[in-house]
Amino acid sequence: MKLLVCVTCGPAYEPLDDVRRLTNFSTGEIGAVLVRELLGAGAETICFRGEGATASAPDGDVRGFTTNASLSDALQKLHPSPDLIFHAAALSDFTIGEIDRGGLAKLDSRKGEIQVTLVPAPKVLPLMKRWFPNSCVVGWKYELDGTRRDALARAARQIETSGTQACVVNGRAYGEGFGLLFPDGRLAEYPDKPSLAAGLAATFVRPLSGRLT
Repeated sequence: MKLLVCVTCGPAYEPLDDVRRLTNFSTGEIGAVLVRELLGAGAETICFRGEGATASAPDGDVRGFTTNASLSDALQKLHPSPDLIFHAAALSDFTIGEIDRGGLAKLDSRKGEIQVTLVPAPKVLPLMKRWFPNSCVVGWKYELDGTRRDALARAARQIETSGTQACVVNGRAYGEGFGLLFPDGRLAEYPDKPSLAAGLAATFVRPLSGRLT
């Protein structure tokens, strides 16, 4: 019996109008690298990949998503539930609140300044343990501001508030490479995406696969 692993990657977006989007910088490359390692480790994968991802799509079962809501809907329809989830997608932190479109499908710059209100978006990660209570969930934290200590503190807070089994942390605040933080404070460090993917497979996939045999 193969381990079923779900990977989310790439950017979500929120539409400003019918042609413009509020989105994140995310290529989705980590998803392709991770899926390749997971398949090599003998797992079955489902990859939810943001429509705006520019890196090559991975092999296997790849399903697109657009907004945070579309990913949430797709995850809740998964059956059977995945044994393991790596949530690396760059989801939107904000949705579009008030915006005066004047009834137009495309905002018209000739009408002058347009004010847009951004509203904090509901977080998807904290809901995953409700949707998949028996799944092992690993979150992601990409941090730009502050110090390495700040980045790790935010990763620890994510683990605590979301009930996840670990958090991958990276970004300018963390520094070079990637860290894999566990609830007990242990930190594994990886210099690049391939080594991170190999480390995640060794840490989670192989031990969980052994329980299924």
